[in-house]
Amino acid sequence: MWEFAVLLLIVGALVLVLAPRFMRRGPRGEVAQGTLLVTGVSPRPDATGQQFVTISGVINGPTVNEHVVYQRMAVDVDSWPTMGQLIPVVYSPKNPDNWSFAPTPV
Repeated sequence: MWEFAVLLLIVGALVLVLAPRFMRRGPRGEVAQGTLLVTGVSPRPDATGQQFVTISGVINGPTVNEHVVYQRMAVDVDSWPTMGQLIPVVYSPKNPDNWSFAPTPV
């Protein structure tokens, strides 16, 4: 009996640790397109490649009007956001806090 409980506890702990790695960030299902006006951004690092940026701004779109958002995400240093920049985004109409940069057309 105890062995089963310990095994169940270990499997539960593994699920809690590994689940975020397999979950995709950003909106899923139905998405709306809008624009993000960047109102705050962390300083650009001296490193190259992908680095974490903390970005805050206001999303405007078909279902939201000036919705304030804040997020930490990985961004290429060569395309680091700047204050006042308008960036196309996609977001969940049910939860605009769940947003990501719009995919760039090929």
